[in-house]
Amino acid sequence: MKDKIIIVEGPQGVGKTTFTNLLREKMKATDLYRLSGIKDKTESGHAKIKLKYEKLLEYMENCEDINMIFDRTFFTNEVYSRLGYQNYDFSSTYNELLYKLDNLKNIDKYDIYLVILYLQDEELYAQRIKRDKHEYQKFDVQSSIMQQREYLKLAEEVENQTKNIKIIRFKNDTPELQEENLNKYF
Repeated sequence: MKDKIIIVEGPQGVGKTTFTNLLREKMKATDLYRLSGIKDKTESGHAKIKLKYEKLLEYMENCEDINMIFDRTFFTNEVYSRLGYQNYDFSSTYNELLYKLDNLKNIDKYDIYLVILYLQDEELYAQRIKRDKHEYQKFDVQSSIMQQREYLKLAEEVENQTKNIKIIRFKNDTPELQEENLNKYF
């Protein structure tokens, strides 16, 4: 059986933390990684984040006999760059990282999934993001909706550009739908 690399992406408030926790419980021999961005939104931050993800891909290549779940990776940086949240263009770095992920050494020992969570009913974001968070984690409904639309566009692009990354779009509107999707794919 192949090891799985599962990258879970989606907008703020879509339920990535809950989803990755459930997925981690469901799969044996699985590590869960929660990655956060770098506060530096300048070119020096761009260099830092590029190095971070290059090292992460090296790590992925060298792991054996473990499933890996990632709550956000460089796909987030690309979406945030497209939406103007950073002061640099991430697209060149993103394309390099995407190529490396799609062509990991010994690619035949991995199943790689990019899971895009989204809410079919975008009005649910108003309910989901009404939670107490630290100042740096405050969410905005319209921002989450814009992110969702960009993630769904990105999923289509990845599907067309890669040969080894399986794209799964998960409607994450209800716990029942979440459980159904988890059982269907994992």
